[in-house]
Amino acid sequence: MARSLVTRRNFLQGVTSLTLVSAGSVAASTRPMVQVMKDPGCGCCGAWIEIMRQSGFEVKPFDADWETLARFKAENGVNQDMVSCHTAIVDDYVIEGHVPPKDVWRLLTERPDAIGLAVPGMPIGSPGMGPESAREAYDVMLMRRDGAADVFTAYDAAT
Repeated sequence: MARSLVTRRNFLQGVTSLTLVSAGSVAASTRPMVQVMKDPGCGCCGAWIEIMRQSGFEVKPFDADWETLARFKAENGVNQDMVSCHTAIVDDYVIEGHVPPKDVWRLLTERPDAIGLAVPGMPIGSPGMGPESAREAYDVMLMRRDGAADVFTAYDAAT
C-alpha cells in the first residue's frame, strides 16, 4: 500500500497558500468598477482611463457617438454647465470629465448625498489633459441632486 505524501505541515502550507491566493483574488475583484462612456476617438479619455487604472480602479470603457453620450449625461443628471468629454459611473455616482482619482476615492469614502463629481470643460493639467506642471486652475464640483453644485476640491494653477 502506498504511503500518503500529505503531511500535516504540507497540508497547512497548502491551506495557507490557497487562503493567500483567494484573499488576493477577492482584493482584486473588490476594486471599484468605473464604467466610462466616451467617444471612440478621444485620446484624453483614454489617458484618464489609464490614470484611473493606475490609481486602483477597475475600468470598463464603452464607446458611444456624441448623441448617445449627450443623452447618457442628461439621463444621469449632468447639467449642461458641468459637461466634459466623458461620463463615468462608479458605485452609483456620476463622474463627469477629468476628475482626479484622489477625489473619486474621497467621494467613495465620504459618500455624500449627491449625483457625483464633475470637472467642467477640459482644463489643461487635469488628469488626462497634459502635465500638471502646465496646470490651469480648476475646480472639481460636487453635483447636488437639486441641480446645485459646490466646490469639492480646488486646484491652483501650476507655478
